[in-house]
Amino acid sequence: MKSQDYITLESEYGAHNYHPLPVVLSKGKGPYVWDVEGKKYFDFLSAYSAVNQGHCHPKIVKALTDQAKQLCLTSRAFYNDCLGPYEEYVTRFFGYDKVLPMNSGAEAVETALKLARRWGYEKKNIPENEALVVCCEGNFHGRTITVISLSTDPDSYGGFGPYTPGFVKIPYNDVPALEKVLQEHGPRIAGFLVEPIQGEAGVFVPDDGYVKKCFDLCKEHNVLFMADEVQTGIARTGKRICCDHEGVHPDVLILGKAISGGVLPVSAVLANDDIMLTIKPGEHGSTFGGFPLACKVAHAALKVVEDEKLAEKAAYLGEIVRHFLREIPSDRIQSVRGKGLLNAIVITPKNGVQAWDVCLAMAKNGVLAKPTHQDIIRLAPPLVIKESQLMHALEVIRKTILSFDE
Repeated sequence: MKSQDYITLESEYGAHNYHPLPVVLSKGKGPYVWDVEGKKYFDFLSAYSAVNQGHCHPKIVKALTDQAKQLCLTSRAFYNDCLGPYEEYVTRFFGYDKVLPMNSGAEAVETALKLARRWGYEKKNIPENEALVVCCEGNFHGRTITVISLSTDPDSYGGFGPYTPGFVKIPYNDVPALEKVLQEHGPRIAGFLVEPIQGEAGVFVPDDGYVKKCFDLCKEHNVLFMADEVQTGIARTGKRICCDHEGVHPDVLILGKAISGGVLPVSAVLANDDIMLTIKPGEHGSTFGGFPLACKVAHAALKVVEDEKLAEKAAYLGEIVRHFLREIPSDRIQSVRGKGLLNAIVITPKNGVQAWDVCLAMAKNGVLAKPTHQDIIRLAPPLVIKESQLMHALEVIRKTILSFDE
């Protein structure tokens, strides 16, 4: 079968809820992927930052296969010999009392929202069913009904109502807006949910100090600061989590994607006892949340981040990426922004050419990336990429963009 055969099968038998680049991948290793015809590409999406440790990292794959021969799933009806050691490791790794393991990033966000509401009722004494959570315009926290109720993107929420109430939306990167809503509704606000960098919005990096100022306001008003680091966490931005750049330790930390190195769906919510223990047995859970395979894989994936110093590597290589891209002499590039190895090129649409067209040309030349909106190309290679490999890929990107100026 050829690439088009697989694309046709998906079109005929699968839901049409994605619009992929016309590339059919069959193999991955490190920063590279290969299509079914054997063509080799640099992966500059990393499954939306899930593959920070590179494709098929041998230590993570070994953890998976070794455990798969022993025990895959127990459900939480019983104890198993993998969950406790993983919970000890992950809580110490990030500095929290407790972790609640889930599977997808959206499930982790839902868990955090439930925790905030429960904490608000039990600890802050918010009247029943009156708790509010503040979120930001331009956010992307997932696709469930409640999570899209936070969204300001019509593609996410349009046609899926009625929506879950209890959310207040404010502009992103606007400290006075948060201060105003806290002053007006503070006694009813349980939490503030924020991405330290908005990924799906186009790698929108807020002003320096934004995260810390928001955190301080939350402390002043007895509101939980909840950081969605599903995409920005696990070394992607040059620190263990993005909030570390401003010395902020979130009350509730939401992780997913690269916590498993892209090998399994694994997510986690971390918080201290006064927050986490407001949920009692039987009040929240997941059949696969914390299953043995996930525990072994996530433990190994985090060890790779630590042992291979991927945060430090992302910080170093990220500076190279932004400097290189800003030096490309093309009026196609409106701006370059990012932190660590989470970066974006804002494309100036010209002669009908948009970011999608540039990504198609990049793929033809051997670099895979995906546009967000019509004018932004997100660039997020696996953190294991070598500097020489990175420079090769950046040169391909440069030549591709310049080809549109001809």
